[in-house]
Amino acid sequence: MTSKTITPTKTERDFEPFPEHPPRDDMQNWIHLNRDGKGAALVTRIGDRETTTTGSEVPIGPTLANRRDHRIPDFMVSKNSKPWLIEEDGGYAIDRQGKPPEFVLEIASRWTGVIDYTEKREDYARYGIPEYWRFDSTQGEYHDVALAGDRLGDDGQYEPIEIERLGESRFRGYSEALEMYVCWEYGELRFYDPASGSYMRTQIEDIAERRAEYLRAEREVAARREAEARAAEAEAEIRRLRERLAKLDDSE
Repeated sequence: MTSKTITPTKTERDFEPFPEHPPRDDMQNWIHLNRDGKGAALVTRIGDRETTTTGSEVPIGPTLANRRDHRIPDFMVSKNSKPWLIEEDGGYAIDRQGKPPEFVLEIASRWTGVIDYTEKREDYARYGIPEYWRFDSTQGEYHDVALAGDRLGDDGQYEPIEIERLGESRFRGYSEALEMYVCWEYGELRFYDPASGSYMRTQIEDIAERRAEYLRAEREVAARREAEARAAEAEAEIRRLRERLAKLDDSE
């Protein structure tokens, strides 16, 4: 009996992944996103580590069937997603994930500033991304404003999110996707949690606090050991005095 060769039909898996892009020579992402570990902190704050995806410069597009139709945001957050699929696809294919990311953020730079609030804004709306935010540390030199957010309306178009001005160098807008305020604080990107009434702690801040706690505990242990050593020395001195007194008594 001869075996019959079966030719598999073409499936989505046969589509090539998103094209690779070399890292951009742009310190803005490092300074405002990656240096202090804001992405890791957001995963811990808003979702399950296994299904919440945060990423910097991850290609996002509607489908792998059209590899050229994609954008590379500076930062994205997707809840209930498939992080392992991003590695397979070389990016975030919305049709394969079954949903777009809930939150996308662009950090302004002199090279991409205008594109961020024009062409990219149109594409992210077309992709169906619920929230699109823009942060400009220069307070509007590269973007049109220091801080801006858009929320997708029922008509598939972005509507501006209200930005509060808290002072000359403080702005914030509420993100329903993160359930936090996105803040522009003296040129720094921060996230404020109204539930706890405090700013979201970054990974670096958590590490620094744990180190401070460790050093404090280490000092307490050292102080306790020093006190115990002094007490033991005092007890030994008392024993020696008692022994000398006892010898004097015996000699009399």
